[in-house]
Amino acid sequence: MSDKDIIGMAWADRISFEEIRKKTGLSEKEVIKIMRSNLKRKSYLLWRKRVRGRITKHRKLFKSKFLT
Repeated sequence: MSDKDIIGMAWADRISFEEIRKKTGLSEKEVIKIMRSNLKRKSYLLWRKRVRGRITKHRKLFKSKFLT
């Protein structure tokens, strides 16, 4: 899978890091590293700000908030 595909999945709000790991084998840290190296600085910072607190990007947080 190309970096472009991974970036597309990382930008999508509904695709969690856990789903990215299942499809690509990459951890959240590895995805962040790819994003940092391929995006412009401002784009990367905006993405990190969006993703940081988003429960849909972190499936464990999503499950614990809505399924308990």
